[in-house]
Amino acid sequence: MAVTKTISTTSLSIEVQSGTDLAGDPTYTKKTFSNLKTDATTQNVFDVAEAIKGVLSASTRDYFVNESSSLVNA
Repeated sequence: MAVTKTISTTSLSIEVQSGTDLAGDPTYTKKTFSNLKTDATTQNVFDVAEAIKGVLSASTRDYFVNESSSLVNA
């Protein structure tokens, strides 16, 4: 039997600098943007992340795409 994976939700998370630790190194929190189109291309998601980064006052580090999927045994 074949198992199929169906993406049900997708979100974008961006690590945003929230401060510094005792050693003076930056600390980060994640800002999450939900309800991305499940069929959005990787390039389009990256372009949106870059546009969001451009309007944030804090420094950013990494971008993450979070997918929630269901598996169905067909």
